[in-house]
Amino acid sequence: MKLEFLSDTALLGNFSDEVNEQLIRLYDFDAAEAEKFCHAITQTLINKKSQLDIHTLEFIEVVNCNLSLHITDSDEGIRFAGGDHFICELTLESYRNIINLCLPFCGNKSRGFTWLYHLDIPIDFLFSPRGTW
Repeated sequence: MKLEFLSDTALLGNFSDEVNEQLIRLYDFDAAEAEKFCHAITQTLINKKSQLDIHTLEFIEVVNCNLSLHITDSDEGIRFAGGDHFICELTLESYRNIINLCLPFCGNKSRGFTWLYHLDIPIDFLFSPRGTW
């Protein structure tokens, strides 16, 4: 599973009015890696209520950014934290929803993609085995 920040989605030719110009995507993964991602969120964020640095997970290949997931009282989404680091701030309920959105990919039941949140902020969060949307 690769972790990548795209600063200008128009360069890929996939840009539409429904997609922000910037996004972080998790892509190039199989069902086993999707399951590991769900498990990491469940174990660290939901059960332990701890920060999850997904760039440190053994199955994550960092392309050009680091991403930490934090539990907050309100959904703020992904923000730039400096250097190549980003922070995603969502409620516990939103992280539970992310697991539900990712479950179809765990059993190879989906080859499409999903947006991991729908917030009016500059950086979207994409989960896509092929990296497209």
